[in-house]
Amino acid sequence: MDSSLAQRCADTARGLTVPALLHRNATEFGDLPALSTLGAPGTLTWRELRDRVAATARGLAELGLGAGDRMLIMMSSRVEHWLVDLAAVHLGAIPSTVYATLAPAQLNYLAQHSGARILVLEDEADLAKWEPLPEHVEHVLLLDRDLPRLAAQPADPETFEKTWRAVQPDQPVTLLYTSGTTGDPKGVVLTHHNVIYQSVVLEATVETPDHAPSLAYLPLAHIAERMLGVYNAIYRAGHVTICPDPAQLLAGLIAVRPISFFGVPRIWEKFVAGIQAQLAAADPAVRNAVDTAREVALQAYKLREAGQPLPPELATRLDLVDTRVLRPLRARLGLDNVVWPGSGAAPIPVEVLLYLAGIGIDVLEVWGMTETTGTATLNTPGSFRTGSVGRVNPGMELKLAEDGEILVRGPLVCAGYLRPDGGVEPVTDADGWLATGDVGTLDADGFLTITDRKKELIINSAGKNIAPAQIENLLRAHPLIAQAVAIGDRRPYVTALIVLDEETVPAWAARQGITAATLEALATDPALLAEITAAVRAANDRLSRPEQVKRFHVLPTGWTPETGELTPTLKLRRRVVQDRYADAIDALYAG
Repeated sequence: MDSSLAQRCADTARGLTVPALLHRNATEFGDLPALSTLGAPGTLTWRELRDRVAATARGLAELGLGAGDRMLIMMSSRVEHWLVDLAAVHLGAIPSTVYATLAPAQLNYLAQHSGARILVLEDEADLAKWEPLPEHVEHVLLLDRDLPRLAAQPADPETFEKTWRAVQPDQPVTLLYTSGTTGDPKGVVLTHHNVIYQSVVLEATVETPDHAPSLAYLPLAHIAERMLGVYNAIYRAGHVTICPDPAQLLAGLIAVRPISFFGVPRIWEKFVAGIQAQLAAADPAVRNAVDTAREVALQAYKLREAGQPLPPELATRLDLVDTRVLRPLRARLGLDNVVWPGSGAAPIPVEVLLYLAGIGIDVLEVWGMTETTGTATLNTPGSFRTGSVGRVNPGMELKLAEDGEILVRGPLVCAGYLRPDGGVEPVTDADGWLATGDVGTLDADGFLTITDRKKELIINSAGKNIAPAQIENLLRAHPLIAQAVAIGDRRPYVTALIVLDEETVPAWAARQGITAATLEALATDPALLAEITAAVRAANDRLSRPEQVKRFHVLPTGWTPETGELTPTLKLRRRVVQDRYADAIDALYAG
């Protein structure tokens, strides 16, 4: 990576904080639009947004929230979410948005672990999910009942200025919980410098205009939306339109027509499926025109990938078919103005990338994690490799361990993991290297390709991190289940392979008057399947929605070290299981 570019990024980010940037926006771009809600009247300008943040900050301060204090937020995507989050940041406090899909036991763990003094929720129904609350939670604020009153008093300008100016770049700006391999969430502490440096990197590597429109549709508990919908928007003084309902994503894209758009793989896959369905029902002449245009676009794409110029004749043909055929097709997705379409959080099939490239959407994969403030590597419009996740970001270092594990260090690595006592535990070794748990390869040009996942995490096609061990432990708690394997990596939902207990199942069957004598016969018995179904439902009751098992398959034989699915210490050999039962797994996602 160009060392001079890294130095420019470091110089640009030095000394900046989120409150300082919001102050700049309010004074220099005060009348420009900052925050809107899809389908709702009214838009907050940067000046109005900061005024409301200041008033909300006063209300939180009067409740005792101060520097270093944690505050948990579980709300939908709405203006008030942005306001209360940024208000806490201006006090030097640490806001943490959590997923609304978490199970009550998981929410209780977060309440205990975070040591939060304030909990901000949408309504009474949400509150019931958190109870009983630990004693250190001093205030519970509900959207309609408490937030208007909280921000009713005007800000105290002198106190507000003094407070936000005391915030330093190395202080935490947010706390995001992410699942570990054991299923226990880890609280990732990100600093002002982390998020601003990431914004500077995006500005330096992907050419987009300041004040550009964007659409926020992912939960704010997701690092991608945190970066793009909050911090990068503040850094670039952009106009964010909130899409409260993900089901309205397409309508939101058409209304906003963003310059950049980040989609998890599942989003891009749905777009491709939608286009293909429309074309299948279209007139043959239309299909032929699109096919011809796609061939031209793919030729140009492959030349750009190779870093070669487009021959004048090809450039002319591309301009013609793009204007007549492809741009109108992209307009149906609201992506006709997009110059940086990104994908990350999980691998995206190359076939999807090539299909999208054929209609003029060069989706650029990135790679990273919450601990690296989002991206650690990225493809750019001027430098990309299909199937890779790009090259390391300016200022970051990357190397591969002997076993291929990807190690990174640099200004995007988080401050550490929150400890229950409020301290921060470093995530790096003594030399500053973060072991990411992902395994990859580097080509001669420095492009990284992810080949495996060292840690046993499922990342579904929506980019949600899911710990399989937690799901499997809950399933194995049932006496009839000997082994269970949760499946779902790169898939739209979680499924499971279930192995019956060779001792308890025959005894249970005998008590039920079932005469089948073998596991193979019992695996298809309606009564036993009903019992296993009840076990899966019981496990799902203790899991968040993304973690819940949607379908399962009961296998007809047991697993032992001799058969190969288990190690000598009876640990799962996941790769063996997935390879051996590939057909059964595929069947769980068919139809």
